[in-house]
Amino acid sequence: MSNKVHLGHTARKRFGQNFLTDENIISRIVGAISPDNDHVMVEIGPGLAALTEPVAESIDNLTVVELDRDLVERLQVHPVLKDKLTIYQGDALQFDFGQLKQDGKKMKVFGNLPYNISTPLMFHLFEFADQIETMHFMLQKEVVLRLSASPGTKAYGRLTVMAQYYCQVVPVLEVPPGCFTPPPKVDSAVVRLLPYADKPWPCKDVNVMRNLVTTAFNMRRKTLRNNLKTLLNDDDFASLNIDATLRPEQISVEQYVAMANRLFDKKSAS
Repeated sequence: MSNKVHLGHTARKRFGQNFLTDENIISRIVGAISPDNDHVMVEIGPGLAALTEPVAESIDNLTVVELDRDLVERLQVHPVLKDKLTIYQGDALQFDFGQLKQDGKKMKVFGNLPYNISTPLMFHLFEFADQIETMHFMLQKEVVLRLSASPGTKAYGRLTVMAQYYCQVVPVLEVPPGCFTPPPKVDSAVVRLLPYADKPWPCKDVNVMRNLVTTAFNMRRKTLRNNLKTLLNDDDFASLNIDATLRPEQISVEQYVAMANRLFDKKSAS
């Protein structure tokens, strides 16, 4: 495969393209993704098909969402892939993943995500979480640390809370810069996100929660009471048994859901 890895394409800065070229790492990632015909397999940003080719090998069809027109054209004429791919040219951030659902089949989504879109794209995909079985993403290592962080750590933030509300988060492997062409300046890692069929802490209105969490983390150095004063009062915190003098990164996902549900009830009552 190494002789055709580049497909004559030059990595483009504006798309944040670094292409995965290490065969051993590629096969480990494909093993983690575990492609099969019982799911709708979806790749975001196939790039030069480093993962696309080995994933497509073992299945009948692979759906890809790719923004770069040049790469789409290459995939359309690719000797092996052209018969296996269903290609959507466009921006994954705007894409309706719900349209890919097939009867009785959930999606397995994967991709090597450029840094600049990784967080908004995950937030977008969480909206389709009930239709997704697994997600595997190659990300900057610090983003994987944020996804899997525990309360009280520096990496713990808005992304952590929302990701762990929707999904079980499992770091899979670290990928050093030398596995890519050109080598990026940062370490990468692969993460597995497993959307809960039944959420451990169900939220009455996820929009209320998203807003509350964003507001809480707007000023990390301030207390929960200061950050949320327009939303919750001391009686609310007391009834939830939450210490309002703590900082936002010291509050568990379960507690954020409890606060959001309290806020939802208050809004409904008023």
